[in-house]
Amino acid sequence: MFTPQFIESLQQNLRATLPGQEAQYRMAPRPRAGRLPYDHSPETARRSGVLILFYPNASSSLEDAIYLPLILRPTYEGVHSGQVGFPGGGWEEGDADLVATALREAQEEIGVVPEDVRVIGQLSPLYVFASNHLVHPTVAWINHRPHFQPDPREVAQLLEVPLHALLDPTNQRVEQWQLRDRNAEVPFYYIQKQTIWGATAMMLSELLTLPAVAELAQSAVIRK
Repeated sequence: MFTPQFIESLQQNLRATLPGQEAQYRMAPRPRAGRLPYDHSPETARRSGVLILFYPNASSSLEDAIYLPLILRPTYEGVHSGQVGFPGGGWEEGDADLVATALREAQEEIGVVPEDVRVIGQLSPLYVFASNHLVHPTVAWINHRPHFQPDPREVAQLLEVPLHALLDPTNQRVEQWQLRDRNAEVPFYYIQKQTIWGATAMMLSELLTLPAVAELAQSAVIRK
C-alpha cells in the first residue's frame, strides 16, 4: 500500500502554504449570507475544533482504500440540526489547544482513542456565520480502523467515507435551495445518500485541493 507515502506527502502539504479561502469557497452557497465579511471572524466568535481522521479499511475491496469518518447530527433545536459534519465541537477549559479539542470531541462522539492518533497538521480556519464559530480543522491519521462507538446523543449515524468517493466528480452536485431568507446555489457532496454541504463541504474542498490528495484522484483515473 502507498498509505505511508500518502501521509508523509500530506503532512508536507499541510506545512506549506494552504489553499485557504479560495478552495473553501468553491463549495460555499452562493450568494453568501450575513452582514459580516466571511474572511474575518468577530471577537465574539467561539473557537471550535474538528477532526479529519484518515484510516485504512482492511474490509474494503478497494486497493489502497483510505477512509475518514463523518457523522450525521441528530435533529435538535439548532442551526446544524440533521447535518453531516466532522466529529468536533467547542473549545473547553482544560483543552490545551484546539487540536486537543478536536481529539477530545472525537473520543466523546465516536470513541476514537486520542493516544492512537497521529496528528499530521491543520487546514485553514473557517468562520461559520450561522453559529458564530471559528472552526479549526485538525488532520490526523490512525493506522487501523478505529473501534467506533458513536454516542447516540451526538450521532444519529456514522458515515465511513472512502476518500475516493469524495474525489469522484459524479458525487459533487449543485442545486438551488431556499436558505432562510434567500434563494441560493448550493454545491454539495452526495455520499451514502447523505448531503454534505456548508462548512463541512468547504473544509473538504480545501482538503481535496491539496496536492497529495489530488494525486490520488489522478491515480484513480489512470487505473480506470
